[in-house]
Amino acid sequence: MIPRKEFPNPQFERESWRNLNGEWDFAIDMARTGKERQMNLSSSTAFDKKIIVPFCPESVLSGIGNTDFMYGVWYRRKINLSAEEISGRVILNIGACDHKTEVFVNEKSVGIHVGGYCSFSFDITEYVSEGENAIVIYAEDEIRSGKQPAGKQSTRLESHGCSYTRTTGIWQTVWLEFVPDSYIHKFKINTDVKSESVNISGSVKGDGKLSAKVFYEGKSMGEASTDTIGAFSLNIKLSELHLWDIGCGNLYDLVLTLTDENGKEDIVKSYFGMREIGFDGGRFMLNGRSVYQRLVLDQGFYPDGIYTAPDDEALVRDIEISFAAGFNGARLHEKVFEPRFLYHADRLGYLVWGEHPDWGFNYNTDENLHIYLSMWLEELERDVNHPSIIGWCPFNETWIRNTSSAHNNNLEMIYKVTKAFDPSRPCIDTSGYTHTAFTDIFDFHDYSHNCDLLRKRYCSEPDFNNQELFGAEYDMFKPGSAGYRGQPLFVSECGGIGLKVTDNGWGYNVVQNDAKSVAELYCKVMTVFLESPHLFGFCYTQLYDIEQEQNGIYTYDRKPKMDIEIIRKCNMQKAAIED
Repeated sequence: MIPRKEFPNPQFERESWRNLNGEWDFAIDMARTGKERQMNLSSSTAFDKKIIVPFCPESVLSGIGNTDFMYGVWYRRKINLSAEEISGRVILNIGACDHKTEVFVNEKSVGIHVGGYCSFSFDITEYVSEGENAIVIYAEDEIRSGKQPAGKQSTRLESHGCSYTRTTGIWQTVWLEFVPDSYIHKFKINTDVKSESVNISGSVKGDGKLSAKVFYEGKSMGEASTDTIGAFSLNIKLSELHLWDIGCGNLYDLVLTLTDENGKEDIVKSYFGMREIGFDGGRFMLNGRSVYQRLVLDQGFYPDGIYTAPDDEALVRDIEISFAAGFNGARLHEKVFEPRFLYHADRLGYLVWGEHPDWGFNYNTDENLHIYLSMWLEELERDVNHPSIIGWCPFNETWIRNTSSAHNNNLEMIYKVTKAFDPSRPCIDTSGYTHTAFTDIFDFHDYSHNCDLLRKRYCSEPDFNNQELFGAEYDMFKPGSAGYRGQPLFVSECGGIGLKVTDNGWGYNVVQNDAKSVAELYCKVMTVFLESPHLFGFCYTQLYDIEQEQNGIYTYDRKPKMDIEIIRKCNMQKAAIED
């Protein structure tokens, strides 16, 4: 049985593909001497274990369950390829592998990728042959180096506080695609509600005639075509307008076909949503109306798969339990979520913020900027077409380490690159703590439960540059922080009201025993944020417990910890800033 057998990226789906999940040979290489020991050779006897891909070796589902540090890991699998499969190009895809990955095919290196969170691929056509072929994948992972993002992976031996079990090596689907010599490489979708049209621009490998057809519930909505060598751009006027909205995805299907001079076709299936976002003063606008962002922190961890959901249904369930509690979206926190989660958010009408893990990474040096920028651009390029993503946040809780300009310069550079790549969405330079002069939104992380203090901070006529009101612990008052400059306001972390499940649980505030008291306190605190005429949204910490952290309204295995109907009714109250 193949685990995670569904196609991993519904926004770029081909019919001619092969899922390589399942059992692989595996070895841990703590000394990282595998290359010297020629572990890339198909005959190597150093592989002493079996692992179930795509689950990381720390997880139970992988069959390994080693939660210690693993600085190097090796994978090997032998596959048979037919003459028909290798008649065109053969593309090897890896959904995500943490952190530095080198791929060998039939004992030869075909490429290296750096970054543990986004998909990457290699054209392995020149390395394969008809019959048996050996694929070897080597990954190095050293999250305590300061040169790779750890996110919420613990940099200690054990999990602690809000840091959890690590993920090393492959943690998303590995698959092959079989394409003609001329094939579609990538594309970007830009929708325009006012003109009721969509533009598709991108690139191809080779040349041919590129056609695009749009459908809604099986009915043709428009089409266009062009001859292309390398790049293309098509604009399609839609015959009907159906808006993407909260709880209602209304997705259009898109079929792209590249036909070469010999009539060979590369067909890619995709989709898009028509929606318009922006700000009117401090109000977040969706399709011309003010919508309050009732968000919850989702960190994308699973008891048996760690970073990897055990099945596709688990991804859907996380959105469903969020909706059930009255939330309309989530901060996808300190992790790049897999494309299938975003697909379900798209089709279900669920608002999400695209973030990148930055904890563990030293962003206060000029020489590290290019490392982070490369990984962030990968995420932007992979996820830009998702209608559910309504904003970008490349950093979380950054600290100004000293009076040097590296911190602000690096954050400003990432902000500018983000806006150049995607001007259609707002970008928060760094969530919480300090802000530079370059941010579309000014946000706070505020875990206070003192409702009188919260009303002084966010209701009436507050002063968002008042250090006495907000507290000296806020990094936004340190030298180098730009301070509030009139941007829309967002409490992007709050709550953290722990309800004890186990005796060794951790919470942002005192972990309590009484579910009713926790639900009542939740309602008191969140009602203050809803009453504020200045805030366009909140994000509650968090949706579910993770290991020792017990701030969730659900347990780690997604069972309600309190009366979810009380939470839902509180969240569904009309916000002061809404229409």
